[in-house]
Amino acid sequence: MQISEDLKSAYQGLQVLELEINNLRIKKNNTDLEEFKKRKQEEIRQKIKSLEEVKNLSIFRAYRNFYWKVGVDPTKTRPAGEALTRRILGGKDLPTINTLVDSYNIASAESFVAIAAFDLASISKDSLLMRRAKVEELFLGIGMNVPIKLSGVEVVIEDQDNSNLIAVYPYRDSDASKVTEKTRDVLMMMCGVPGISIEDLKAAERLTRNYVEKYCIRVDDAVSSLSS
Repeated sequence: MQISEDLKSAYQGLQVLELEINNLRIKKNNTDLEEFKKRKQEEIRQKIKSLEEVKNLSIFRAYRNFYWKVGVDPTKTRPAGEALTRRILGGKDLPTINTLVDSYNIASAESFVAIAAFDLASISKDSLLMRRAKVEELFLGIGMNVPIKLSGVEVVIEDQDNSNLIAVYPYRDSDASKVTEKTRDVLMMMCGVPGISIEDLKAAERLTRNYVEKYCIRVDDAVSSLSS
């Protein structure tokens, strides 16, 4: 993905690590994944004892600082990893969306890194541009009933092949390119902001790949793909 020069200049350290995974078999839920989710939640509760610790984690601070600069109030819209961590510490289970989303939600909660996923059938991966939003540009995100008008301070990702916005970075993805049980190939993004190292993103990528390949790709599919 290309990042516009003005963004590179304004936000030094802004970077994205991309991960493509193919031959997916996504289901509504999976018993083994649900058990794994519960184990990981308990590990996180043992590792982080209080919400006060969450406030002081450097990765979450980096996201909150970036949110303020791009017109998002992080006290109302929490960074993804922070929101998941707070949910777990509050005694709630991670949500069940589908096996792909559930897998990378675990990776996000474990690594603290915000992770996005896009159905490759709906985007042109070689035409993606991260840029500043245009004033009154429209965006329809997942869960929205009507599009919102952007103010011009937001950071967005545009699919230049069709001029569609696929994300307001790094906190909401487009409804049109969301992952569903019909998705077969996915482009995932480990979303970096200034203050988050490439090592942090690589750690999130490793977890994401491991969990998605374990719970969303059948063994016979993987073998067939390697043999072809």
